[in-house]
Amino acid sequence: MFRKILIANRGEIACRVIQTAQKMGIRCVAVYSEADRYSRHVSLADEAFLLGPAPSSESYLRQDKILDIALKSGAQAIHPGYGFLSENTHFAENCAKNGVVFIGPPASAIAAMGSKSAAKAIMEEAGVPLVPGYHGDNQDPEVLREEALKCGFPLLLKAVAGGGGKGMRVVEKTEEFDEALSAAKRESQNAFGNSDMLIERYLTQPRHVEIQVFCDTHGNGVYLSERDCSIQRRHQKVLEEAPAPNLSPETRKAMGESAVKAAQAIDYFGAGTVEFLYDVDGSFFFMEMNTRLQVEHPVTEMITKQDLVEWQLRIASGQTLPLQQDQITLHGHALEARVYAEDPNNDFLPATGTLHYLKTPHANHHVRVDTGVIEGDEVSIHYDPMIAKLIVWDENRERAIERMVQALEHYRIDGVTTNLGFLHTLSDSNAFRAADLTTNFIDTHQADLIPKKVINTEQQLILAACFFLREESASSSKVGTSSPFVTNHNWRLNSVFKRSLGLEIAGDTHDLTVESHETKVKSSYQITYKDKAFEVEVSFQDDQLNTVIDGHRTSVFGSLRENNLTLFNGGQSYLITRFVETFEQQEGSSEGRLTAPMNGSVVAVLVEKNQTVKQGQTLVIVEAMKMEHAIKAPKDGLVEEIFFLTGELVSDGAELLSLCFDEEES
Repeated sequence: MFRKILIANRGEIACRVIQTAQKMGIRCVAVYSEADRYSRHVSLADEAFLLGPAPSSESYLRQDKILDIALKSGAQAIHPGYGFLSENTHFAENCAKNGVVFIGPPASAIAAMGSKSAAKAIMEEAGVPLVPGYHGDNQDPEVLREEALKCGFPLLLKAVAGGGGKGMRVVEKTEEFDEALSAAKRESQNAFGNSDMLIERYLTQPRHVEIQVFCDTHGNGVYLSERDCSIQRRHQKVLEEAPAPNLSPETRKAMGESAVKAAQAIDYFGAGTVEFLYDVDGSFFFMEMNTRLQVEHPVTEMITKQDLVEWQLRIASGQTLPLQQDQITLHGHALEARVYAEDPNNDFLPATGTLHYLKTPHANHHVRVDTGVIEGDEVSIHYDPMIAKLIVWDENRERAIERMVQALEHYRIDGVTTNLGFLHTLSDSNAFRAADLTTNFIDTHQADLIPKKVINTEQQLILAACFFLREESASSSKVGTSSPFVTNHNWRLNSVFKRSLGLEIAGDTHDLTVESHETKVKSSYQITYKDKAFEVEVSFQDDQLNTVIDGHRTSVFGSLRENNLTLFNGGQSYLITRFVETFEQQEGSSEGRLTAPMNGSVVAVLVEKNQTVKQGQTLVIVEAMKMEHAIKAPKDGLVEEIFFLTGELVSDGAELLSLCFDEEES
């Protein structure tokens, strides 16, 4: 077994590998960019080395630096995690040339599966079922268009070297093909350095079911059940579960054996995932093979009670598989939710910011949190916006869903917009509970999945007032005097102290009147709203407020920063602001101003100054966190000014260009 390994990755997966390796007595070397200098994976490792600046191309993708650090530190092997160099054939080859073990499959297997078109040819020869389409070498746009017409619509354009939804487009009709092809090729070139495409018939009601396989260097291969990853957004998985619901034992066995056959066809060893499209009629088709550990591997660990990273380390050191196929048993049901910094109310655009407040559910036998961040960390534009993975387990699917819903209610983040509320609504939805699963699930049910915050205005105002009153009381105590003239208590000469408090919810301002009835034993208030008085008893435990409002006891959590309070209640969050009078001039009309929807970089400016544009025409493309967003003309007009060039960084809300519209249309 290895004495020391290097983890060529960052964030959650680096922390995950370190956890298992150290449990096995293996020392760990971390690498980090300048942006990750104080990251969690750096502090967990036994030692760490700086790679370079924040951009991945100058840090986590620098093969030469990583290998140099491995040799310098005495690491015997490199674990690539997922993403970055995990499926890079040249890196696996360079590791072997330098006498460092690559904890993954041989370079030949990565190469075979790295090209989706080549992989399909291999699978076809091995007898693994394939989806109809085109995976040839001729990449002439006219040839691709002809093959698209043969395949039929809707179809899926997919980067041959892709993954994670990058370089992928669903094309509904012929008229959309050319623009979709250009966008997919550009995105693929930027992400993978390869713009080649393959075409697949797009099944309208498929499920995404994948098989976890493991092979060793002694000719043994097994499958560790399957995962259903149908709940996706932009081809990126959001919620995964194992085992897949409503899959017959016969189908599970057939899929598993096909997956092992696929792996052995390329002399595979290590961890791999064979992904299938499972259709409503029970048929399944090979989609691709990921030659690495998957993000969603914890759900397989939970139902098999196996540590898959430990399996990787043992196989890479030359040992045989820990279990044979008939020794692998399944226990209960597991779910994984990916917690992202993104805004579900704004087309799921990535978000950035500082995790000023971060509280996770309590980890136990049923609940697990895999993360690479702690409170105070920054979510930047440079890397994937995933904050953590929340994994739950229970005896059956119904109970596991209840665990997930409850755990999400105890996951609280402030400072960065997240998808926590969306995940809560999704997990608790009738359609998900009924296992009405397809890869179109989110699009089909999106109107029901975006959290509808039914605000009990009276209750929210009273709860919020308690947080602001506690802050004022704490501020008064810092003055260092007991004078009644500098406190907010009820002592006033010949009168009871009453004060006004203005609070804003969803843009509306509400006025409250507060009488403080604090004693040495407890705090209580009479809070009046719209001529209705409420008697409120208050106690705090850190960020938890416990109240009794007119005899009704309730609890809520909150994060208060200056005049902004975020209340967390029932899996949703609510922003309430203390009203402060300002006298700033109102900005003028924003018509004609097109702004960046997120922090990122400009990857393409497709127009010039004084150019006439049509409604819906793409003008600028902004990329952040590996995702492109097209800025389109809202209507016909003329480009007046362009404020950014290709390659420049932009901030959320920055004006990218201005348009002048025809007078009759403006």
